[in-house]
Amino acid sequence: MPPTITDNQSHDFKAHYELAHRSPLQDDETDDAYVHKITRYSDGTVKLRNSNIELMDQDILYHLALGSESHDLHEMFGDVKFVCMGGTPKRMENFAHFMMNEIGYKLPAGTQLQDISAYSYRYSMYKVGPVLCVSHGMGTPSVSILMHEMIKLMYHAKCKDPVFIRIGTCGGVGVEGGTVIITEDALDGQLRNSHEFTILGETIHRPAKLDKKLARELKSLASADDPYDTIIGKTLCTNDFYEGQGRLDGAFCEFSENDKMAYLEKLRDNGVVNIEMESTIFAALTHHAGIKAAVVCVALLNRLNGDQVNAPKEVMHEWQQRPQILVARYIRKVLSQHGQLKSLFGHQGSIKSPRRFKLVQQESQAHE
Repeated sequence: MPPTITDNQSHDFKAHYELAHRSPLQDDETDDAYVHKITRYSDGTVKLRNSNIELMDQDILYHLALGSESHDLHEMFGDVKFVCMGGTPKRMENFAHFMMNEIGYKLPAGTQLQDISAYSYRYSMYKVGPVLCVSHGMGTPSVSILMHEMIKLMYHAKCKDPVFIRIGTCGGVGVEGGTVIITEDALDGQLRNSHEFTILGETIHRPAKLDKKLARELKSLASADDPYDTIIGKTLCTNDFYEGQGRLDGAFCEFSENDKMAYLEKLRDNGVVNIEMESTIFAALTHHAGIKAAVVCVALLNRLNGDQVNAPKEVMHEWQQRPQILVARYIRKVLSQHGQLKSLFGHQGSIKSPRRFKLVQQESQAHE
């Protein structure tokens, strides 16, 4: 018979969790300062909120096909300043090539961009100088797995104050297709600004907080010459593409069109301007890790006008480039301010232990 969690053990965990996360702080600024303090070493490198990792002989990042002892993670990723994430491997590969041109990144002669996580068969990862381009899959569970391992990667690589940005697509609520939307607050299906976790049988809520200053900075980089609008607003994150988003075109639908429209109008009345499936987990985990983060998406349709995406393929392709253009402007601005936009040259990955490298490949493939 498998072991079970007793009521006392479960209550002990929840009491310990609430005590550990209780803070006398009253406002967002002091709360952010507190989180930053416990998630950074004195030199600004990422500090994990898990002391178990320090005791491990090797930390295998199964879903990235990387390991703390098989690879020299500091050599490979120590210069990373920006981690950009999107849903599909192809989109992030395209973004990586786009960023090469935007920041003038040059690969050594005879080389090409490589998918660093190819052996994981799950996520793709491309490194363009200080920019890491990673696919996160679809929905909160897939994003959660990636986020845990990306945050641990930042720790092992000794990255200093990295910025995480999710680049994606969404459905607009009262905004037309092609509109770029920067998330102000990420809300769950019950319009709570948090993400719900079930840990050891207990329900835990973590704030789904994004960096509002970063959101405003991104918004300021929208150009008057852009042939589309860039706005800031609240984002609804659902657990499902069909029923959870009030669609009438799923395999099941037990509500009327009037019910759907009333729900969408309620969302709009609460300041929601778009719907997707990743923002709350992305915001909750970056905030918990003390990492500055933003979500930038493009609307593929206005949900008040229907459920199906009918834009032509070439139009959709151009729309999906719009968040990438805005994020590239931000990265160029930051690198330029720090004098880092002069000469960026690539280098090959570093293997510390061929034997452990082979083990990591085998372990990653075993977790299909």
